[in-house]
Amino acid sequence: MIHYHGTPITPRAKLLELAGRCFCVSFANPQDVTVCHEIGQAVMLDNGAFSCWRRGRPADWPGYYAWCERWLEYRTTWAVIPDVIDGGERKNDALIEAWPFGDRGAPVWHMQEPVGRLVRLAQDWPRVCVGSSGRYRSVASENWHARMGEAMEALCGDGPSPVWLHMLRGLCLAGSEYPFASADSTNVARNHGACKSRGRAARSPLLMVDAIDRRQCTARWHTRIGRGSRNAK
Repeated sequence: MIHYHGTPITPRAKLLELAGRCFCVSFANPQDVTVCHEIGQAVMLDNGAFSCWRRGRPADWPGYYAWCERWLEYRTTWAVIPDVIDGGERKNDALIEAWPFGDRGAPVWHMQEPVGRLVRLAQDWPRVCVGSSGRYRSVASENWHARMGEAMEALCGDGPSPVWLHMLRGLCLAGSEYPFASADSTNVARNHGACKSRGRAARSPLLMVDAIDRRQCTARWHTRIGRGSRNAK
């Protein structure tokens, strides 16, 4: 599993301590993109759709395309194809059709969408992102696990994933039973600093990243059908 650590990470000295790691830079907060390409092993470009959706702001897809065009010159960089979290299959498929950089990008399957769409995307693309949305917005909640199990049964059966699966906002699932090839989160960026209101002392970003990066997911999905599950109903 490749672990993409979300930015911005401040102060800059703390980011520089993470040289050689993999980073996720969002179009909504792009200030670390140059440094991440200077010091990072690999970089993932996020389209900022979650930030737009959460803040109720319109997306600037032409601006995102122009931004991606520059940074996709780096061969170890890839991008999340534009998506609308609650836009439905038709709107999101249209955004995939409009994507100008081929398989340098990865489409998003939103968990409230039909599982058949995930299977279809996996047939057409080498890498697919999974987004927690709708009633499955809370990553690792009970109904999230139930839905993800349903998706893995359809996609993997009792075996490895046929596609590179990237879990958006999913580094908390590193070491889990799901065959994710990569994941990202802003856990380190948000939580390394001291927080007096919560009585939390500052933590070392480097030690936090070390703890996350040593956890790996399983290579294959082991079917739950016929053997029960903690989430079975």
